[in-house]
Order: sequence, then C-alpha cells, then structure tokens
Amino acid sequence: MTLTLLGLGPGHIDDLSRRAWHALENAPTVIVRTLRHPCIPHLPQSDRLIACDDLYETHPKFEDVYAAIVERVLTAARSGDVVYAVPGDPMVAESTVIRLIERAKGENIPVQVINGISFIEPTLALIGMDAINGLQVHDAITLAAAHHPALDPDYPALLAQVYSREVAADLKLTLMNQYPDDFPVILIHGAGTPDAVIERVPLYAIDRSEQIAHLTALVVPAASGLEGFESLQETIAHLRAPEGCPWDREQTHQTLRKHLLEETYEVLEALDLDDPVLLREELGDLLLQVVLHVQIATEAGEFYMRDVIGDLNRKLIRRHPHVWGDVQVGGASEVITNWEAIKKGEHKAKGKERKSLLDGVPKALPALAQALEYTAKAAKPGFDWHKIEDVTAKAREELAELLEATDPDHVREEFGDLLFVMANWARWLKIDPEIALREANAKFYRRFTYIEDGARQAGRDLKSMTLEEMDALWNQAKAEGL
Repeated sequence: MTLTLLGLGPGHIDDLSRRAWHALENAPTVIVRTLRHPCIPHLPQSDRLIACDDLYETHPKFEDVYAAIVERVLTAARSGDVVYAVPGDPMVAESTVIRLIERAKGENIPVQVINGISFIEPTLALIGMDAINGLQVHDAITLAAAHHPALDPDYPALLAQVYSREVAADLKLTLMNQYPDDFPVILIHGAGTPDAVIERVPLYAIDRSEQIAHLTALVVPAASGLEGFESLQETIAHLRAPEGCPWDREQTHQTLRKHLLEETYEVLEALDLDDPVLLREELGDLLLQVVLHVQIATEAGEFYMRDVIGDLNRKLIRRHPHVWGDVQVGGASEVITNWEAIKKGEHKAKGKERKSLLDGVPKALPALAQALEYTAKAAKPGFDWHKIEDVTAKAREELAELLEATDPDHVREEFGDLLFVMANWARWLKIDPEIALREANAKFYRRFTYIEDGARQAGRDLKSMTLEEMDALWNQAKAEGL
C-alpha cells in the first residue's frame, strides 16, 4: 500500500505531467480534495473519483474540514494504494498534505509525492515578478485570522486561497495593520487557466471584487523600501561594521545610557504635546537605541534580536492566560493581580525571588516616579492610610517640620519627606505626579516665554523690568489661558 500525493497543476489539463497522468490512470483509488478544478472532467477515471467537497459542507471550520479529509484519505490508504490529488502542487499551500505525511509516517504507510505546477509560477508570469527577490508566500486564510500580518513590507507577498469575499474582507483588515488603506495590490483570478484575470485595486477594495472565487490569490507588492524591521537591523549592523561609522563603532552599552534616557524623555515630550508627527519621529529615535544595544550584544555573542523578541512574546502570552488560556477575569484589576502572581512565580522558578515588594521598582527611575511606585507597592499588602484625609494631614505635618528645620541637612531631609508624601497624595488622587509636574513645567515655560515676548515687543531688556511688570505679564498670560 502506497499513498501518492499528486499535484493537478493550476488548472489546464495540458499542465499535468505524464507521471501524474499515469499515476491517476493506474490507481485503484483516487481521492481529490475538490471537484472545483478545471482539469477534473478531463482526468482518467473522472467518473470514479472520490471527492471531499461534501466535507466542506458538513464542517463549519477549516480545521475540522482538513482533519476529516485526512481521515478519509488515511482510511482508504490503510486498505491499498491511494492517489490523493490536490490543485497546484501538493507541497504548496496544502495543509492536508502536510498532515497526511505526518500521520502516514506514524502508521508506516509509504508516501510518494508527484509534483505539479503550483499557482505561484503562472501568477508570477502574469505580473512579471521573479520569486527569488524575496517573495513571501502565505495562506490568506491564516493571515485573515491574524491581528497583524507576518509580512516584511520591504518584500512582495503572494497570498493564496482568497477564495471568497468574506476571506478578502478579513484579510484586508489584517493587512491594514501594516499597509495604508489605499496601498496598490493585485488580485489574480484563475492563474494558469485560459480565463485568468488580473485586477489592480487599492487594498481597501479587495473584497469588492466580483471576480473572487476558489482560484483567487492576492499579490502585495513591496513597499517603498527601508520600512521592514530587518532593514533597520541591516542599517544598524552596517553602521557598526568596519566600513561603517566611527562613532557608532565606538559605542558600548554604557556609552549609550545617556542617549537612551534622552530619547525616552523626548518621546514623553511628544506625548505631552499630543503631536503624532513628532511622536512618530521620537519613537524611531528610541527604537534606534534598542536596535543598537541588541547589535552590540550580538557582536559580543550575548544574545540576538530574535531572543529579545521571542522572550517578550512568550512573556506576554504567559502573563495573559485570560487571552491565551482559560483563565477568567472580572476586569483590569484582576489582570494586574494575575500578572504580579505570574511574575512572582517566574522569578521564583529562576531562583531570583525578590526579598522585598519594592525590589521590582527600578533604582534608576526618576525620584518622583520611584516614590509613586514605592507607595503603590507598599499599599498592596495594606501598608497605607485608611482615608485621604490622613494623607493630607501627613502632608501638613511634613510641611510644618520643613518650616521648623534650620540645619541644611535637616532641611534637605524634611524637603525630601514632603516630596515623598506629595507623591503618595498624588496616588490617592489618581494623579501621576511626574506627569502633573511636567505639565506644570510646560505651563511655566509658556507663561515665562510670554513675559520674554512682551519685553521684546516693548523694546525692553528682561533684566531691566521690575518684578511687578513681569508679574503683570504673567497674569495676562494666565488670563489668556496659557
């Protein structure tokens, strides 16, 4: 008994190989995945073919359909020689074939593959594209079910099995996470058949095509270039190479520390300004720092970018069992509780169990943000005031102690205590003190520059103005909403 996996080609009977014809002609049992293929009526034994189209009707999910097809073919193969014929090539975009190979191996059923022309070759011929230039081939059904496409935009992609307008609708939503709505794409209908049709449409319109059927594929051309993550890694690796940039080659993890902090604060400034154009630029600068650090680590043999991304992906999935598991949560607070519990278990498993609740707060955080995190961590087991009036009373107490202090060291200590209590008070008020202070700083900047502008318009030097004159301009700025 032998299981023969055979490719019927893209559609025209003349594309069927002589080897495939002989196998179909002599096989005691021929099972075809679908009768919806142009060459089916012209095959030998066409009146005795066993089709699997009925399984598409009886099973609502593709996973169930594929599983049922595999069982049907294996049941027949256990009794004798079977040819399982599929459109195109059996090793291209055929989920059932891969499953059959795995199952047949487990049951010691011999398998042979008779290749056919896949949908890829005639599709590329229709649009004049060479596959060797980084062509990505994916299953449209799989991509349509994803939230973000697993595609590098710097290279073209060929997506098979856009067999219905429903699939096309889901597919375009996934692709729009990576490409503009009006990105030009190409729908190919019936590649390899005499009735092949090419449609060039914007991405948002792919599900409006009246031509979509079981032989439809989508070509997503390469973007303008230098937009993929791998391209960025190549750029950074080139800068670090012997023929690259002397400055970049000199950088280490330690020399980049200040730049990482600066870029982080510039991202925060863009957020404060609510400026998406500036935010896009500053996030790029921050990403540069991340990729630079990873490239330095790669050169030292410490780790690769795939390690960083893989660790992050696995951590996110592990810490969201309510998304990738069967855990039920009642809201965001439960999510945080579960996250902390999972995180604690991970540290324990690694032998890095923290001695204190506060050990998870980075030592390098800005002091105000660190104070907020310390008080939030301490409050979880109940080390907190019972009501906000107690916090305000403590703030008044600390202010009184500061006003009574005379020794410089004591003044500094009491001032720090007051700031710490103020951070705690902000937590009770559900205010991020770092953001509140940054907003106050920005307000001061606006009003002080208003004073400077007023002095210039009056032909005055700022130093020559009295405090009362400057205060008048300040109040004017305040009245104007600055």
